[in-house]
Amino acid sequence: MSDTAPVRPGPRPDVAEPREAPGLSGLSVAEAGARLRAGTLTSVELVEHALSLIDAYDAELHAFVLVTRDLALRRAARADRELRDGVDRGPLHGIPYALKDILAAEGLPTTNHSRLTLTDLATEDSTVEARLRAGGAVLLGKLATYEFAFGGPSTDLPFPPAGNPWNREHIPSGSSSGAGAAVAAGFLRVAFGSDTAGSLRGPAFHCGAVGLKPTYGSVSGHGATPLAPTMDHFGPLAWTVADAAAALQVVAGPDPRDPRTREAPTPDFLGSLSGEVRGLRVAYSKAWYASDPGTLPEITESIDRALAHLDRLGAVVEECELPPYELFDACGRVILMAEGFAVHRENLRRAPRSFGRYTYQKLMPGAGVGADELQRARQVRDSLAAALDRRVFASHDLLITACGQTTAARIDAFGADWPPPKLANDMQTIPFAVTGHPAMSLPLGFAGNGLPIGVQLVGPAYGEASLFRAGLALEAEFGRRDTRPVPA
Repeated sequence: MSDTAPVRPGPRPDVAEPREAPGLSGLSVAEAGARLRAGTLTSVELVEHALSLIDAYDAELHAFVLVTRDLALRRAARADRELRDGVDRGPLHGIPYALKDILAAEGLPTTNHSRLTLTDLATEDSTVEARLRAGGAVLLGKLATYEFAFGGPSTDLPFPPAGNPWNREHIPSGSSSGAGAAVAAGFLRVAFGSDTAGSLRGPAFHCGAVGLKPTYGSVSGHGATPLAPTMDHFGPLAWTVADAAAALQVVAGPDPRDPRTREAPTPDFLGSLSGEVRGLRVAYSKAWYASDPGTLPEITESIDRALAHLDRLGAVVEECELPPYELFDACGRVILMAEGFAVHRENLRRAPRSFGRYTYQKLMPGAGVGADELQRARQVRDSLAAALDRRVFASHDLLITACGQTTAARIDAFGADWPPPKLANDMQTIPFAVTGHPAMSLPLGFAGNGLPIGVQLVGPAYGEASLFRAGLALEAEFGRRDTRPVPA
């Protein structure tokens, strides 16, 4: 196999065959926006097309828990009127999107995929939703998640778990599972969710999309159901790098209602979309994944091809040494368990049987984490973040590493036993949720079983521009953005 050949999905009866993205589904955010402004396309047409796809295919995919049909058509009609009148609210004006159902939208339920909050109506917009509404974007509905953005793909919750559009017998990963499924299936170009240990990057990796966890504190979490507040990140899952940049442009920036965003800049992300990588300093370290028997050789090979391609384009590619992966993993799990238990402590005591089994059994270990242990984990986090800055980002613009070690697990692997057997979907996303560095999952093709694989790009704090530059260069060579899974 040549260094530059993308991995192609082979013909398999149990896996969706790729199809060309038809008509409106094939338009990027920028292309759709240009047509909206030229008057050759309307937002209402975009919404009606998306609704027709949801009507046709989501009964089996379960990406949405709520479709806001009438609201979407009203907002689309308003977006069209404003554009005709010369009012342009930004890159997502008239573009349909959806929210992971932990993000509040006024007047709509924020169910968190849980019986505990099934009928909770939001009295105000989350900041993410408020900025999208102010930017003229059009809300199509709420998307499936794991319960409270934790848990797992469970059948004992109010809604069925979402499926992977490439093969519905496999999970889309989580917890932004509906976002990954909806974007990959072509219902939407952009969706918005959260990432506490990999919950945007995991679904993007397993569904063949772009998942961006911005720098910690870049996007406000006001109005979002918390999981672990010092690890919660909020951002877009999109079909392309440019779509993700446009989405981040709308929602990023400081918010007085969220002190985590005090230092958040508001750079011109769209201005960094050159794809020019000559002179970009790229670090990599195979120690985390290449020698691990749990990593598919196809994934290691795809990362090697990505690095070789950047080298050919003039980037400076150098190997570096990272702190042990196990230290990031242990530190992150202690913080996640302790903070997650604290968030849900009252309901765990008051109504434990109202949680799904997976969620309950994942939250309860946090009861055993003492204050001293949590403080120690947070100190370790600070030292790990400093080590990355010193060892990598003091001399490099970008780190490239694995995002996931294998393709998406089968849904039926999540059976009656807890904990479930070691599943073939191990992610390597938690380190950068621990340290807060921006990280992006980028698709690089398909494994031999027809399911997507990809790579993770990591930058210095507020270094999203480097992710976009390298991501565009890799996407142009390996991304296959002209195909979708057959949703039927």
